[in-house]
Amino acid sequence: MHQICSNSVDFLNLQRIIEVEREETFNWFVIKTNSRAEKRVFESIERIGLNAYLPLVEAIRQWSDRKKKVQIPLIPSTLFVKCQVIDLQKLYAVQGFSSILHFLKKPAIVRDYEIENLKILLKESTELETLGPDFLIVGDKVEVIRGPFQGLIATSLEVNRKQTLIVEIESLDQRFIVHVPKSFVRKI
Repeated sequence: MHQICSNSVDFLNLQRIIEVEREETFNWFVIKTNSRAEKRVFESIERIGLNAYLPLVEAIRQWSDRKKKVQIPLIPSTLFVKCQVIDLQKLYAVQGFSSILHFLKKPAIVRDYEIENLKILLKESTELETLGPDFLIVGDKVEVIRGPFQGLIATSLEVNRKQTLIVEIESLDQRFIVHVPKSFVRKI
């Protein structure tokens, strides 16, 4: 009887250790901001010592007297923070912060490779097109093996002589299209 109780206690201690280790893990989390506050929130998060990522794309904006190239967020009102779960509480003091995206009542985690996919996409965003969450395509999983998108993992679609890739950030229900030569792609 004593042996059974001892094993139960050890199991419970192991469960607690696993939970603590999970909390100490650094993950990417999705942060929502007030409208047009992404850059200000990003800078504030960096100032408090957390690792933040704000994917920006270049766009041309028209004013009454001129056109200008500006950097705008790829996903409006959204940025990413890599930290421990416990550090997320610091964000509530940041002006312009709105919320943390949750999934099943826990902060949603974005996989490292999804963040890397965004970074690869933004290196050469001249042929980048954003698709809404209702756009679904079923195809082969592929990896770009050459060119500016090298390392990108995506879903493949055949279009004329180019390979159209749909890059999905599942955690955010976002999809992007890029065009690369067929020879730059291999099936996974």
